[in-house]
Amino acid sequence: MNKKAQVWIETVLYTLMGIALIGIVLAITTPRINESRDRILVEQTIKSFSVWDERIGELIDRGQGNVRNIPAFTMKRGELLINSTSDEIIFVVDGLSKPYSEVGFEIREGNVRITSYETEKSAYTVLILNYKNITNITYGGSDQNRKFTAASTAYSFSIRNLGGQPYPQIDIEETSRR
Repeated sequence: MNKKAQVWIETVLYTLMGIALIGIVLAITTPRINESRDRILVEQTIKSFSVWDERIGELIDRGQGNVRNIPAFTMKRGELLINSTSDEIIFVVDGLSKPYSEVGFEIREGNVRITSYETEKSAYTVLILNYKNITNITYGGSDQNRKFTAASTAYSFSIRNLGGQPYPQIDIEETSRR
C-alpha cells in the first residue's frame, strides 16, 4: 500500500515541477517574443511608408496627370492620417510593449521620420512623411484630413499628380478595401 502512495506522490511532484518549469520558461520568453513582434511590425511599417514616399516621388518627377497605386496597404494595428493641412502623411503604431527607439528623439530612415513615445502602460511610435514646401497633399481633391484605422482587410489607394504651382498637388484617395 505504501509503494502505491509513493508512486502517486512522485507522479504529482514531477508533474508540478514540469508545469512550474514550463511556466518559468513562458514568463521569460513571452515578453521577448512580444518585443520582437512589435519591432518587426514597426520595421514593416517603415518599409511600407518608404513605398508611399517612392510613389509620391515618382509622381512629382513624372509631372501632371500621372497616377500611382498602392494596391494593398495592410494595417493590423495603428492609424494612418492623411494630414492635408500640413502636407504630411502620418502613421501611428500604438500598443507596443517597448519603445522602438530612444523616447522623444527623432531618427530617419530615408524620408521617413520616426519618433517613439512611452505612456504609463505601453509605448507608441509615430512615422511621418513631411512634404511641406515639396508638394501640396490633398485627400479627395481638397485640403481635408482623413484618418484610417486598423482593419482586417487591406486598403487600396490611388495617388494622382494634379499639377499646380509652385508645388504640384498630389491627391490621395482610397480606391477600395480588399
